[in-house]
Amino acid sequence: MATRIGLLGKKVGMTQVYTEDGERIPVTVLQTGPNYVLGKRTEERDGYTALILGFDEKHARLVNKPETGFFKAAGVAPQRFVQEIRLPADECDKFEVGSELKASDIFEDGIPLDVTSKSIGKGFQGVIKRHNMSGTKATHGVHEVYRHGGSIGCRLTPGRVVKGKRMAGHMGDATTKIQNLQLLSINAEENYILVRGSVAGAKGAYLTITKAMTRDTYKRVGMGQEEARSKNPLKASKQAAAGRA
Repeated sequence: MATRIGLLGKKVGMTQVYTEDGERIPVTVLQTGPNYVLGKRTEERDGYTALILGFDEKHARLVNKPETGFFKAAGVAPQRFVQEIRLPADECDKFEVGSELKASDIFEDGIPLDVTSKSIGKGFQGVIKRHNMSGTKATHGVHEVYRHGGSIGCRLTPGRVVKGKRMAGHMGDATTKIQNLQLLSINAEENYILVRGSVAGAKGAYLTITKAMTRDTYKRVGMGQEEARSKNPLKASKQAAAGRA
């Protein structure tokens, strides 16, 4: 359950930016606005407190009558992506129904973010792709079991397949949260942000972006400290690579 303010958005794609000292940083471009406050959940009526946000306007002909009344009551055009973000009551009171939210109103450069989205669906996959199993050597005497998962249980004890057994099945298309991603920059005019690293999901996938739950400042391994360089060139290069990770 999210207890920090955030926004709804859409994954645009990935690119790269360069810092003043020449470091190349892979970034994900996220469209984050504008968001609209469509309603609120209250403790007295719903048993919890939350903001109902909407993102990405859609045509009125695609909305049924109940949804039309909901958007009309908020005074906002119909939105494609509607999601709740749970917040304390005092935080919800800061926002009015029908108000517009942008990334520059919620976030600041350099803070850590949590991004929740749906991962890319892979369909039905075998155990090697789904669980990274090694399979069997395709050598003399091995018959058509090169990519099999092997035995799945015992007939005597416990006499059944244990729950959670790693087997072939549906892969991907699951809710995934990437935590503590650095927000590099905000473009207030175009309503998008640049986030360090990758985010789960395909291009155009909807996602929820919130302030990080576990920390308030972004911290990276090796950042802000100068370590003694090793005389071994191979070891020194590994240490330098670890500092940039």
